[in-house]
Amino acid sequence: MNIKDLYNLFLKHPQITIDSRKCPKNSIFFALKGDNFDGNTFAEKALENGASFAIIDNPLYKKDSRFILVDNTLKSLRELAAHHRQQLNIPIIGITGTNGKTTTKELTATVLSKKYNTLYTQGNLNNHIGVPLTLLKLTKEHEIAIIEMGANHPGEIKDSVNLVCPTHGIITNVGKAHIEGFGSFENIVKTKAELYDFLRENHGEIFINKDNPHLNKIALKLAQQTYAINDTSANITGKIIECNPFVSVKWTLNRISYETKTHLIGNYNLENILAAICIGNYFGVCPENISKAISEYIPQNNRSQLTKTEKNQLIVDTYNANPTSMEAALINFNEIKNVSQKAVLLGDMLELGYESKQEHLRIVELIDKLQLKAFLVGKEFSAINQNHQTFLSVDDFITWVKDNKLTGYTLLIKGSHGIHLEKAIQYL
Repeated sequence: MNIKDLYNLFLKHPQITIDSRKCPKNSIFFALKGDNFDGNTFAEKALENGASFAIIDNPLYKKDSRFILVDNTLKSLRELAAHHRQQLNIPIIGITGTNGKTTTKELTATVLSKKYNTLYTQGNLNNHIGVPLTLLKLTKEHEIAIIEMGANHPGEIKDSVNLVCPTHGIITNVGKAHIEGFGSFENIVKTKAELYDFLRENHGEIFINKDNPHLNKIALKLAQQTYAINDTSANITGKIIECNPFVSVKWTLNRISYETKTHLIGNYNLENILAAICIGNYFGVCPENISKAISEYIPQNNRSQLTKTEKNQLIVDTYNANPTSMEAALINFNEIKNVSQKAVLLGDMLELGYESKQEHLRIVELIDKLQLKAFLVGKEFSAINQNHQTFLSVDDFITWVKDNKLTGYTLLIKGSHGIHLEKAIQYL
């Protein structure tokens, strides 16, 4: 089936699913492959569960006209998404970065939704599958979209931007993450810059932190809207006025200042907040509604969430971790005042390759410098000879904490998602 015929089918059945267990009536199931599964084997079940058609790439599973055979289901999914994107003439903001991209995306979506019918990436669907799935949710009713794009190897952002064709873009920052896949920090910068490259070639516009030297270096010859903490020449400037533990900010636009209280924890969120303000202002959301939207936003998915249990107060940030975000979280946690005794439960930072040992050692040295009580989980932390309690897995920590009750603490919980520190929350 060629792309035009597939698109006509999509127009009649505009719900796409890749999960045979979740097939709304009249949807189209794409039989994707993974490391441990073959979606073709679930095509028949998808039809039984409500899908009208199943897109497959193995002729052995074609049983009737509802099974549509293509050369490669993932390629067809991406081609369908790219074709659909070309039919819609709306602003699309592409967002990437090492840290803060999901929070910035969520804040920006909350702000823009005050004025526009806004589509934005749900959760963390920012990879080679999540990006096309998000694009295929666009309808003629949407007025603007925010598409998050992640990467763990060179060239991945280029692939995404060629699919998304953003009109605007933001790189939140560049830092050390996924070194194992990128090979070097320079490759991280180069990959993130692929968003800027596309916008430069297609006369797009960027939103940029004017304080960031890495971003300014690669943003030449691009139309820019700017935000900053230190550079007073930026369109939007701001500073923290309180962080105990929730962040309150004072931000300035056209020499007029506004104060906004948030439900975010961590002074490192100031850049994310200013980015959302900058984007909202550019698209004509009034300052009062910008401030209201940001104050209403409550973080989800274990991203700097404050949780109070019968025993402790928890700052839960277990969705992801890398050296840059871990350092920022620890420094901010140390600066929080007027709380109970502090401790940290940290998990390994994954995918750091040859820099892993060095970066974990650097985090341990920072913990020592800040004089924080620490519980460290994972093979990397456990391999370092230091004085803190270490556990090879979160299950080992859970076993320990069942016999050694922790009470009266304000506890920062942070680690890479693959360590699954969230499993420990119910015991704290």
